[in-house]
Amino acid sequence: MSGRLPAHVTVDALLRRVNDAGGIAVVRARGDRQAGAILVIDEREVSVLERGIGPDGGIALIETGPSAGRGESLDDYWQRRRQRDPDLWVVALDIPQAKRFAAETICDD
Repeated sequence: MSGRLPAHVTVDALLRRVNDAGGIAVVRARGDRQAGAILVIDEREVSVLERGIGPDGGIALIETGPSAGRGESLDDYWQRRRQRDPDLWVVALDIPQAKRFAAETICDD
């Protein structure tokens, strides 16, 4: 059994932390409650982060997003990802230092 928190608990914690700090956090798509991957959209930096395995083997946030050659928007990107992975959570953050909030919440579970 994994020591990682269920995805819905991690997402709820991220929403609460961002909202408590005066930012806005919304779930654009709900994934699997237990083991869904989490995609974080930083609305201010217009970037996408995803929980994954870092170079040291630990949990890390990895920058991802639409490829320049495709000409797709962030919305197109996450919607395409959801078509392939319906368990994917998509959370949008509008707060300064969104990456820090996401890392502290997602990587520390």
